[in-house]
Amino acid sequence: MKIDFEKSNGLVPAIIQDDKTLKVLMLGYMNEEALEQTRQSGKATFFSRSKNRLWTKGETSGHFLYVKEIKVDCDHDTLLIKAEPAGPACHTGADTCWNETNTENPLDFLLNLQRTIQDRKTNPDDASYTSSLFKKGINKVAQKVGEEAVELVIEAKDDNTELFLGEAADLIYHFTVLLTAKGFELEDVIDTLKKRVK
Repeated sequence: MKIDFEKSNGLVPAIIQDDKTLKVLMLGYMNEEALEQTRQSGKATFFSRSKNRLWTKGETSGHFLYVKEIKVDCDHDTLLIKAEPAGPACHTGADTCWNETNTENPLDFLLNLQRTIQDRKTNPDDASYTSSLFKKGINKVAQKVGEEAVELVIEAKDDNTELFLGEAADLIYHFTVLLTAKGFELEDVIDTLKKRVK
């Protein structure tokens, strides 16, 4: 990773982004020493321009930023650091330095589920129910989607919320398995829906 520290007198901006929610948490500055300490410790460490020293985010509050990935931009003078925050990122106590709430979009769970299902297809695990479905073939996967759809319709006629939502979850899971088995993703279905909007 080549980084041009000389362009801005030895410092580069480091944008901190939540690894899961993708919300921008804060902006700090790093010199070579701060970047090296960040890599070694796994915690985001910056160079404080006001105190003229290195500081690790969370060193007093305990709200560390656990680094998951470090990327450099096309000009090699700005860092994007994806991290898992252990609390608010801002010194004011706010989730972000822009006073935004950092919560995961519930729909992101579906994308994580899809990634897990794809992993079970690519890296089969004998203990995995998902892997066992793929092993049984497309006909079995399609059959399970049909069974879950029927069970959802049956539960829709009753007033048991827990059972209805349980069957809805089963249908979404098996539907995602079927999409993966066919080589498609949820995004492909979304693209098709977008084309239907008038």
